[in-house]
Amino acid sequence: MSEPREEPSAETLLAWYDHNARQMPWRVGPRDRAAGIRPDPYRVWMSEIMLQQTTVAAVAKYFHAFTERWPRVQDLAAAEDGDVMAAWAGLGYYARARNLLKCARVVTTEHDGRFPEDHDTLLTLPGIGRYTAAAIASIAFDQPHTVVDGNVERVMARVFDIHVPLPTAKPALTEKAADLTPVTRPGDYAQAVMDLGATICTPRKPACGLCPWRGACRAWHAGTAQDLPRKLPKKRKPVRYGTAFLARRVDGAWLLERRPDSGLLGGMLGWPGDTWAEDVTSEPCPPIRAEWKTLDAEARHTFTHFHLRLALRVALVPMERSPTRGAFVTAEEFDPGALPTVMRKAYDLAVGGAKALG
Repeated sequence: MSEPREEPSAETLLAWYDHNARQMPWRVGPRDRAAGIRPDPYRVWMSEIMLQQTTVAAVAKYFHAFTERWPRVQDLAAAEDGDVMAAWAGLGYYARARNLLKCARVVTTEHDGRFPEDHDTLLTLPGIGRYTAAAIASIAFDQPHTVVDGNVERVMARVFDIHVPLPTAKPALTEKAADLTPVTRPGDYAQAVMDLGATICTPRKPACGLCPWRGACRAWHAGTAQDLPRKLPKKRKPVRYGTAFLARRVDGAWLLERRPDSGLLGGMLGWPGDTWAEDVTSEPCPPIRAEWKTLDAEARHTFTHFHLRLALRVALVPMERSPTRGAFVTAEEFDPGALPTVMRKAYDLAVGGAKALG
């Protein structure tokens, strides 16, 4: 085991970032920044909300779609809730979409359509927590706030050879990250550390030979880089069960129900069903009188805290039949792509394997 002969520095990392920054649709690169081009706080905010618990690759197409359809925060604030929720479908964690709308409306009505530069004021906006407020203040307004995501935690754990497992180590890792955050170019620095974690200091097989901080990395010198960061064992996710009723009318319309605003998939259109529970003790109540058939397949999906298994019942119903819940959406207006992922899975299974639907 050897000791590093240098300390990690922001200057070293920024020099690396100037030549290796990832190109992203919401990012103003170091060359453009040097030319005086400033990031748009709206686009920074939008990207940060979308990137929460989601990959860059998955977010790119959604970001393009949202900013083309709603190019300004005022445009998003004026959008219909249903349109925004439908555009968000497939990105997951739907509370983010609800808070996206709430935040856009607060910024428009209470801040004259401009995101506040003050970190503490940013924290008062719907859906903006400590990480997001720091990211906006740093990247959009170049203020020296410490931005810590999973990539930054991994880099700090390795550079300082910290073996305390996550999440216990979060305060120590945040303190190390804060010590390194510079007053000059803090926005570029924040993105540089995240890029380093995403492209070189990766979870598995880090490319230490290419790392600008290799000489200062205690874990590299100790030979422990691949073992860090350590994490406490994850709790086993429970399995919940439910039923989804997919009814198609003879004219091609589908019976859909909007879920309550609070809770999972809040405000989204989906198939009528029952409560998702670990123990199913009662027979689910169909939303319309019909000859229901149960599919052999079930829709399976994993949420943050549990696995879901949905039994699927399908039926073809006549024109004159009225539902007790939900409403029919015509074939012309129905868009499977606007459904949440688990509901889309149910649809794909139903249309692929339900003779009852014709």
